[in-house]
Amino acid sequence: MSDETPNPRARAVRMLVQVLGKNRQLEDVLPEGLNNLAPKDRALARALTSTTLRHLGIIDYLTGKMLDRPLPQKADNIRQIIRIGLAQILYLNIPPHAAVHDTVELVPANSKFRGLVNALLRRADRQGAKLLAKMDLPRSNMPAWIWNSWKDFYGEEKARDIILSQLIEAPLDITVKSEPDQWAQKLEATLLPTGSLRRKAGGSVPDLAGFDEGQWWVQDAAAAIPAQLFPTLAGKRILDLCAAPGGKTAQLASMGADVVALDRSKARLKRLQENMDRLNLSVTVAVADGTSYAPDDPFDGILLDAPCSSTGTIRRHPDVAWLKKEEDVKKLADLQLRLLDATIPLLKSGGTLIYSTCSLQPEEGEYQIASFLERHPEMKRQPVEESEVGGLAELLTKEGDIRCLPCHLGGTGQTLLTGMDGFYACRMKKD
Repeated sequence: MSDETPNPRARAVRMLVQVLGKNRQLEDVLPEGLNNLAPKDRALARALTSTTLRHLGIIDYLTGKMLDRPLPQKADNIRQIIRIGLAQILYLNIPPHAAVHDTVELVPANSKFRGLVNALLRRADRQGAKLLAKMDLPRSNMPAWIWNSWKDFYGEEKARDIILSQLIEAPLDITVKSEPDQWAQKLEATLLPTGSLRRKAGGSVPDLAGFDEGQWWVQDAAAAIPAQLFPTLAGKRILDLCAAPGGKTAQLASMGADVVALDRSKARLKRLQENMDRLNLSVTVAVADGTSYAPDDPFDGILLDAPCSSTGTIRRHPDVAWLKKEEDVKKLADLQLRLLDATIPLLKSGGTLIYSTCSLQPEEGEYQIASFLERHPEMKRQPVEESEVGGLAELLTKEGDIRCLPCHLGGTGQTLLTGMDGFYACRMKKD
């Protein structure tokens, strides 16, 4: 991107075209999209893009109510311009006259849509709050296949709570090597019952105390739980399957395990190694396909944090809701099945297998493990106790598995202790 006069609103429109029009992940688009912008403009472009994606279903529903006829398919730029205009008026603390004027300026002066965009944004300024009040916000803000899946599995009330919690920006969660109480003070963070530290989102992470010294790493509170479910790790050989970018690898290594971090992607493992170098942690890195990996000796434990649809991370990555499709879940569930089956010969008798995904889809969690345990009677579920998750009984299923929801930890409120990623984990032992 090479604007003569970089415009944060124009950049947001372009990033939305990349994400929603070309199915690119937002985190891959951001570096180019924010390049050469002044700090204040970078913050605005990022906020416009992420806020639009976070409320996209609501914004589009509202647009449909206000337009006499749908925009033509070819008018994709105009569609994105309207979206960021509505995001400013409805959700960002930007004076309405500035939001309307600066957004309309993105439409070419000779475009037949310029008057329409101006009228629509002005109407949203006058009537937006009233129109929102009449909407079923949770139902409107999620693709039908996700809504139906969550409603059927969790029940309608819980599905609504999950979606409402995803409208709130995720805080910054941190895992420390040791002395969490002391680091909570140094980082002005709250110590959560599960052991993670939590700060308000925003600011430069590398500038925080202890980052350069490798005392901690960023990791959602839910994602930090699975690695804590192993028995004593000191001196044990542990395989971290699908390990990159390395948050769980770092946990295992910092608890004294002899870790083999395996991933099929060299680029992702390079990033993992860079993270381990910063954290001063020593692990063995292995580039291999987890479905066919054949080491010389079996392991004392295996952590399989499997590739998944990532629907549990929508509050942190709002583009996921619009990039993933129902057929993706089926493909990923098949890969998870093959990875799970491949762990059997890799695990010692008496060894522990932890399976986890950052998905809210039961096909990638509860149903997957039920099928696995039927196929492999030598594997036995080891229920997790309340004391292992800081007394948070809401995180446990009746079978003793972990099922974190975004609405847990007060997720639909507006406090610092707001929510966690959606996560599933099951602990098993091999006979």
